[in-house]
Amino acid sequence: MTDLKATLKSLIIETLDLEDISPEDIVDSEPLFGEGLGLDSIDALELGLAIKKTFDVKIEANSEKTKEHFYSINNLVLFIEQN
Repeated sequence: MTDLKATLKSLIIETLDLEDISPEDIVDSEPLFGEGLGLDSIDALELGLAIKKTFDVKIEANSEKTKEHFYSINNLVLFIEQN
């Protein structure tokens, strides 16, 4: 696991208080929302703020591109690396 992926997984767990989940439980390519990790829109807002603050990236609200970026850990890593 790359450092950025590990950092993101830890950030997700800490930000959203996911007590029963470890970084190893989060599959890089699986959806973070809905049927995957099961996050919801409130989680998206909290996570977006944490990512913006931690990685100093600009995130556009209500953008289709943003939904794509937040689909999975792999997508988030690409988004952060490109910004």
